[in-house]
Amino acid sequence: MSELVPAEEPTVSNPKGKILVIDDEVDIRESLDALLSLEGYEVDLAANGTEGGKKLGSHVYDLVLLDLMMPDRSGMDVLRGVRDHDRETPIFMITAYGSTETAIKALKLGANDYFTKPWENDKLLIEIDRTIAQRRLLSENTHLKRALKQRYSFPNIIGKSERMVRVLDLVGQVAPSRSTILITGETGTGKELIAKAIHAHSPRSEFMFVPVNSGSLPPDLLESTLFGHMKGAFTSAIQTRKGYFEVANHGTIFFDEIGTIGPETQAKLLRVIQEKEFQPLGSNDTVKVDVRILAATNDDLRKLVDEGKFRQDLYYRLNVINIALPSLRERKEDIPALVEFFFTKYCRENQKFLDAQNHSMLHFQPDAMQVLMEHNWQGNVRELENVVERAVVLASDPVVPLDVFPDHLLQASGIRLRRGDGEPLPADASLFEIVADFERRIIIEHLEQANWSQTEAADSLHVPLSTLNQKIKRLNIEVRRKAEARAAEHAERRS
Repeated sequence: MSELVPAEEPTVSNPKGKILVIDDEVDIRESLDALLSLEGYEVDLAANGTEGGKKLGSHVYDLVLLDLMMPDRSGMDVLRGVRDHDRETPIFMITAYGSTETAIKALKLGANDYFTKPWENDKLLIEIDRTIAQRRLLSENTHLKRALKQRYSFPNIIGKSERMVRVLDLVGQVAPSRSTILITGETGTGKELIAKAIHAHSPRSEFMFVPVNSGSLPPDLLESTLFGHMKGAFTSAIQTRKGYFEVANHGTIFFDEIGTIGPETQAKLLRVIQEKEFQPLGSNDTVKVDVRILAATNDDLRKLVDEGKFRQDLYYRLNVINIALPSLRERKEDIPALVEFFFTKYCRENQKFLDAQNHSMLHFQPDAMQVLMEHNWQGNVRELENVVERAVVLASDPVVPLDVFPDHLLQASGIRLRRGDGEPLPADASLFEIVADFERRIIIEHLEQANWSQTEAADSLHVPLSTLNQKIKRLNIEVRRKAEARAAEHAERRS
C-alpha cells in the first residue's frame, strides 16, 4: 500500500481469479472444477460450445479453458467468435492426443496456449497462475496510464510540512529526466507512491510502470521474472515468457527493497543500466530495452557496500539522485490532514458517518488527537492508517474517543483506561487519566441526581444525549446496574 496519499485502489472480489471451463465431457469438467476450486479459483462450467459462447458474452473471466473438439460447436469456432470482439481474455485450448496441428492453428487465431489430454496438473496450474498474473499486471497498468496523473498528482499527496514540500519540489525537478533515482526512508513512509508520482510526471507516463518487490522472490524466480526465459530454460519453463524489463520497455521499473537482491542479479541489473540490454534465461540473444530504473530501500546501502553485500558500482549507478523521505515523527504537522483523509477513505469503505458530499463526519476527541500528535509512529503513515481504520470500524458516534485506540498506542502514551467502579487512580497517573477520572465522577454525580436517567443527566450537563452515552461507554460507567440497584432499593422501601 502506498502510504502518503493513495487514492482508493480497486478491490478484487476473488484474488485468484474466475475461470470458465468449456468441455462436453462430464469427467473433464468435474476434474477441472475440483482441481481449480482447490487452488482457490472461482470456476464456471459450460457443457458445450454454444453454452460457453453465451457465458462469455454475458460474464467476465480471467481465463478460459476451451475444449477443441465438441459436437455442437467446435472450440475453434468459439475461439473465433470471442476473438472478434475480445483480444484480451486468455484462452487455453484443450486438445485430444494427435490434434496438435489443429491446436497450433488455434494459437495463430489468438489462443494463448494449448494442453493435450491427459495434461500434467502442476504444469497447467503454473501456466494458469502466470497468465492471470500477467494479464492483471497489464490491465492495472492500462488503468494506471489513464488515471495516474490525477491519482498521484502532487495535490493528492498529503503532506504540507516543510520536509514534504522539499521532497515534492525535488520530485518535480527530477521527474522529466532520464536519471536513475534511489528513494530512501523507513518502512511505511510512502516510497512507492513517490516512485509513481515520478513516473506520472515523466515523459514515460504513457508507458508501463512495473513494480518489483525484490525481497519477496527467491533469486532464481526473481531473475526469470525480471529478464524472462526461453522454453526449456528450467524444469517448469514450458513456454517462453517475457520478463518485466521487456514489459516495461519505454516505461519505468521500480525495485522495492533493492538491498535484498543477490549478487548474480546485481551483476545483471548493472549490465541493464550500463548497456541497456540483457539476456533472457536460456537464450544467447540480447534484448535491447529503454527503461528508467527507480529503486527504494529502508536499508543503509552504503553500509551494505562496506560489508561486501552490495556492489559498489551498482550502488553508485542507482544513487545518481537520492530522495530521502522523512518519517512521520519528523512531520507531525501533517497528521491532522492524514487523519481526515483516512477517515473519509474508511468511512466510504464501511458506509458509515458520511455527509451529503460523501465525506467523513468523524473527528477525534481533543485528548485522542493529542495522543496521535505525541506518538512516536515507528510504523509511520502505515501505522497511522491502521489506527484510523480501527477507529472508523469501532466508532459509534461522530466524536471518536480514546478507547478505540489499540492498547499498544495507549500504553506508549502512558494511558490506562480504568475499568469498573471504585478503582483508585494509580500514583503515577497521567494527565489523561486524571482528566478522565474527574469527568467520570462528574457524570456519575449527575446521573445519581437524575436517578440514573441518562436523558435528564444530559440536560443537566448541557450536552446531547448521544454525547453523554458515548462518554458513559468510554468511561465504563455501569448505568444499567446502578439504575436497577436504585429501583430495587426504592421497591424495598415501599414494601
